[in-house]
Amino acid sequence: MFINVFRYLIDMEIKIKCVHCKSQNQIKKGFRKTEKRGRIQKYKCLNCFKFFTNDDGFYRMKNNEKIITRSIDAYLSNLSSRKMRDHLLRHDETKISHVSVLDWVRKYVLKVQKFVDNLNPQLSGKVYADETEIDCQKRKDIFWCAVDWETRFINATLYSPKDQNMNDAITFMRRIKESGIPQYVQTDAAVFYPKAFRKVFYNKTITGKGRTNRTLADHIINNVSKTKKHNVRIETVFSKIKGRVYDFRGFKALWSAPIIMAGIILQHNYIQAHTSTRKLPCELAGLSLEAGVNRWLGLIKLSSTI
Repeated sequence: MFINVFRYLIDMEIKIKCVHCKSQNQIKKGFRKTEKRGRIQKYKCLNCFKFFTNDDGFYRMKNNEKIITRSIDAYLSNLSSRKMRDHLLRHDETKISHVSVLDWVRKYVLKVQKFVDNLNPQLSGKVYADETEIDCQKRKDIFWCAVDWETRFINATLYSPKDQNMNDAITFMRRIKESGIPQYVQTDAAVFYPKAFRKVFYNKTITGKGRTNRTLADHIINNVSKTKKHNVRIETVFSKIKGRVYDFRGFKALWSAPIIMAGIILQHNYIQAHTSTRKLPCELAGLSLEAGVNRWLGLIKLSSTI
């Protein structure tokens, strides 16, 4: 799998394209001087004869790419947008609005998410799934989440403004299936999980003796009232996610909440090493991405290849 990812990255080698006509026929032609990003290489397209600078993920951004990626990393880890604004002013003498930090987070989470959606992590198939409440606009939204335990890779999520319901449970199970048929899915004893699991993972076939159902995966139900044991493996993930949302004092806008939540998942899967394995979940899942030390910077540059 590591070889496949390496070949995938080679195939995606960054190619300079004209931002006007998309031609790859160009020559270097001087530099553009900027106040905060230094000198940026200019190109002249030999097809449309227009000048342009390469879109490396930070096209037409005024602030330095390291300032932007540090802000994204810090915001999704532990700092509020206002605290990050103050940090940049004190340590880098960079004056920005806290709104800019949020804009950068939303912009680049969507960009990187589009990139990683094309990747194919190799999972163990031992999936733990659950749902939890998330504060948003003084109400409780529901966040559905599944983690592949051996890799700690979060392989399926669903953010919903509705209470727990059968339709969302089915959609959630379908997202688990999209990442590959698991060995088993463990859930709690909520009434909607068995039906949703059967809807998605039972394969109906017609034989000479009539219709038979064949399950594509096992469904393990952990009834806490009987076992006295919680679904600890998914709860550890939830405690981390809900801790970050608590720092936000809840989400303020429904349209923004799923994007920020996606950023927290990206931070978990691709940016921060897991505390127990001391490795990135993406690496344990066979995705050896050459993203460098500043992984948000590396992922954004890789995302610019698609």
